[in-house]
Amino acid sequence: MNNLTAQQNAVTELMRISPIADELADRFGKAGHKLFLVGGSVRDALLGRLSPDLDFTTDARPDAIQRVVAGWADAVWDTGIEFGTVGLSKRGMTVEITTFRADSYDRVTRNPEVSFGDTIEGDLVRRDFTVNAMAIDLSTKKFVDPYGGLDALRRKVLDTPATPEESFADDPLRMLRAARFASQLSFEPAPRVVAAMTDMASEITRITAERVQAELSKLLLGEEPRRGIELMVGTGLADHVLPEVPGMRLAIDEHHQHKDVYEHSLTVLEQAIDLEKRHEPTSEPDLVLRLAALLHDIGKPDTRKFESGGGVSFHHHEVVGAKMVRKRLRALRYSKDVINDVAQLVYLHLRFHGYGKGEWTDSAVRRYVTDAGDLLPRLHKLVRADCTTRNRRKAIALQRTYDDLEQRIARIAEEEDLAKVRPDLDGNEIMRLLGLPPGPLVGKAWTHLKEVRLDRGPLDHDEAVAELRAWAREQGIEPKD
Repeated sequence: MNNLTAQQNAVTELMRISPIADELADRFGKAGHKLFLVGGSVRDALLGRLSPDLDFTTDARPDAIQRVVAGWADAVWDTGIEFGTVGLSKRGMTVEITTFRADSYDRVTRNPEVSFGDTIEGDLVRRDFTVNAMAIDLSTKKFVDPYGGLDALRRKVLDTPATPEESFADDPLRMLRAARFASQLSFEPAPRVVAAMTDMASEITRITAERVQAELSKLLLGEEPRRGIELMVGTGLADHVLPEVPGMRLAIDEHHQHKDVYEHSLTVLEQAIDLEKRHEPTSEPDLVLRLAALLHDIGKPDTRKFESGGGVSFHHHEVVGAKMVRKRLRALRYSKDVINDVAQLVYLHLRFHGYGKGEWTDSAVRRYVTDAGDLLPRLHKLVRADCTTRNRRKAIALQRTYDDLEQRIARIAEEEDLAKVRPDLDGNEIMRLLGLPPGPLVGKAWTHLKEVRLDRGPLDHDEAVAELRAWAREQGIEPKD
């Protein structure tokens, strides 16, 4: 794609949203101001993937922006006005219009000392990467590209308008954004960008956990998260964001088929994404599955044991790993639901390997399903993705064994409705039969009957009553007649 073709593509894409852009440009022009489509909006237009959120920049000051859009926009908000940004919506599109900026940074936090600029070139030089430092003058439909963004986009290279040292000192989060763009857009950072990230990796600690988490999640949800993770690990950025991931390079995979557990985990991540796309091609990327795939073996370094004869074991690494996942994801301010789900997948991912060649009883299959709960479809993908052996015969055998387990789950589920496994007697009937008031003993009886249900499958009513009465006698409770 040469620059002329790229410009033509962008203008074509621009025409698709031209009613709003043209209307805005006309209003700003009549008020004596210039308006530019800018940043990610231009980049995405060049890539043919324009989103419904548009970014504009202008020489108009914030109060003037508000006057221009008053009466035209469907809604206007000023939550970013202290940074020169006015937000609005129009016909279902979200628009942000920001006054030219010429900020400086204290380089202690990532908060700019806001000052407004007078030129588009001055505004663009303060942006994170050259591919985001392009603009379209809406009055002429001409490109403004003072820092070579089009050429960088064509070559799929991430570089900075200013020196990367200046850019990252101003806002260290840009280093993590580089890794995110590597994942989302398959871009390769320029050598000087990689060098600056390596030298300045510790600066990421200036950034709040919430902002780090947001960028990390976008990275993992990209098309090629392995690229982003490898960039983070290679530059040392991961040492401050997800230290457990580079830490896995210390452990040797128990199958001795991979360079180390780190490489194995990246392969599992890729294979989980392949399964995700194959089974739910129209669904959004699955953050929980991807986090679990990347982190499923983080407990191995702490549980590594060298056995006599040269072997290596990692006993209970799934238990240790689940605890480590909870600690790390809490530190990154993930939601409680995400933390619980990822930790449970890590905890359960190894259980299948006790299945052998189908030796599990139906009771064990029920427990597998019950413990997984709503996570069962994700657990299926994670376990299948965790097979990374290069021995084709062994890989086929493992997949067939898991096929057999899934078939058994389907059969038992059809017979017993495993999704709703509950005791054969409810709490009210337990209280009536045992003459108990509501309280802990009722809960214990309910739990006991559920365990029996998992072990033996559904009981008829008389069997369930007999089981409850037998349990009650063992507890010193005399059942009612």
